[in-house]
Amino acid sequence: MLCSDTWQVSLERVWDLREVTSANPTYRQLGDHSEMVEIDFDPQILPFETILHVFWNHHNPMNINEYKGRQYRSIVLYRDDTQHDVIQKVMFKREDQGKGKPDTEVAPYTTFYLAEDRHQKYYLKRYPDALIKLWPLFPTPETLMNATLTARLNGLTKGYTNLTQIIKEIGGWPISEDDRNSMRNLIRTIKW
Repeated sequence: MLCSDTWQVSLERVWDLREVTSANPTYRQLGDHSEMVEIDFDPQILPFETILHVFWNHHNPMNINEYKGRQYRSIVLYRDDTQHDVIQKVMFKREDQGKGKPDTEVAPYTTFYLAEDRHQKYYLKRYPDALIKLWPLFPTPETLMNATLTARLNGLTKGYTNLTQIIKEIGGWPISEDDRNSMRNLIRTIKW
């Protein structure tokens, strides 16, 4: 689990990304909680070390959005001793390379709460044609919001990737070829 707002869209082969705000309070009432993303990934395809490098290469842990508070703090959460060891190894490696030790809190994972619905796929929701066309692929609003495809398209709408890259990535997803072709054909018809 990593704290950052939008860097996640530069990762390839991340199967599931969900934005997180807080435990049940509204966005305006975060209390002592932090915004973060939870990444569901296959370490055989995308090693945890790679995710950490992308994280620290794509944000400045010293100054997040000109604000240094709990909401936007730099934090990495680990689920087990193996992940904790990898985090420490990557931090020390960065320091040895002259990049400095990241000013990032490291803590054990405890609980993950989804952000309010209005914050889920925030940028993609600005494209109603996309949502209308995506509905047939996903049986429920939850599967639509948790789908890798919608996470990638959300990044596309913010300018962090492009349609050609997403179409290429779909080719490596662990789904049937028929499903891959349906996704590719559908997203080509969306009005961006």
